[in-house]
Amino acid sequence: MSRTIQVLLLVVALLVVPAASFGGVAVSITIAPPLLPAYSQPLCPGAGYIWTPGYWAYGPYGYYWVPGTWVLSPFIGALWTPGYWGWGDGVYIWHGGYWGTQVGFYGGINYGFGYIGVGYAGGYWNHGSFYYNSAVNNVNQSVVRNVYRKSVFNNASGTRVSYNGGRGGTTARPTAAETAAARDRRSGPTAAQAQLERTASTNRAQLASVNHGRPATVAAARPEAFSARQTAAQATANRATTRNNVAASSQARRTTNSAAQTGRTTTTAHAARQSTSHRTVANTAHATRPPTSHRTVANTAHVSRPVRHTAPRTSSARPAATTYKRTVAGHSTPHRTSSQNTARSAEAPTRRDAAQPHASAPAQHSSAPAHTAAPRKEGGRD
Repeated sequence: MSRTIQVLLLVVALLVVPAASFGGVAVSITIAPPLLPAYSQPLCPGAGYIWTPGYWAYGPYGYYWVPGTWVLSPFIGALWTPGYWGWGDGVYIWHGGYWGTQVGFYGGINYGFGYIGVGYAGGYWNHGSFYYNSAVNNVNQSVVRNVYRKSVFNNASGTRVSYNGGRGGTTARPTAAETAAARDRRSGPTAAQAQLERTASTNRAQLASVNHGRPATVAAARPEAFSARQTAAQATANRATTRNNVAASSQARRTTNSAAQTGRTTTTAHAARQSTSHRTVANTAHATRPPTSHRTVANTAHVSRPVRHTAPRTSSARPAATTYKRTVAGHSTPHRTSSQNTARSAEAPTRRDAAQPHASAPAQHSSAPAHTAAPRKEGGRD
């Protein structure tokens, strides 16, 4: 909720408070900026470059650090007046930096590297060339020839506060010369500086809410170098994100195809099982149904099978032998024992045609005498 209120106040300030060119009001908020981070100055790229110190800017996600950098002077004799945060009317107001022939008021903020709170002790212009003070600047004298050394005394050397006025801020007030410098000829930040600020605003590692006052990049040799590095890092991150998205999409397609293939395989297997079950039931039903011709033959054989009479068993362990005698048309039939009749009866089911009597065979004569075996003697055989 507090962050939302801050953003709304920022929007209202931009709409209500008129923005003056360069050193005018740009942003006003109610939260003080963090302390200035301590860092080392990169090596000067070459002659004609002016050091512009880093600062805390404000965006939709809060304060973010814009790295200090060497900037090629936009014209001969140009000096940079850093921007600063100032307290007034209950809010912190950002006064943007500018280029001019004189260094104006920048809130008494000790940015370092020659910006000690008043003026600039890092160098000066002489006959179209800029001379660098090696006491506060990191200069390679084999590359840059115009170098001198002069010690700089800074009364606020231990202070890293980043705003003027209010609670805990600096108490400096502009001098007459600094006020005149603000009215003198001047120009705003270069395109490279503007791009540097935009690039820093999109880098999450530069946010104070993320780095807690220790930015990932505090300084750069040139604005283009920082922008190029961040662009390359962003491009790498974009490529990584694209690869991850492609990999995730490919995995999703493989998963979908695998699921579809599994579904088709399961459906085919289920259909095959149903088909096999139907065939098994049909074949089983067909196999269990006995042929009509076999039933007819079996029933016929059962009906037409002659009845065999067997003599009753006696008390002896072995049954008495019983013989039958037939007389058919004057012919005598050989005697057949009971055991022979039993064996022939056992063969009848497998030889149905032979078991059936001939249709023209005459029935046994009712007057034929019955032939019985002689009684068996006790203790021995006949």
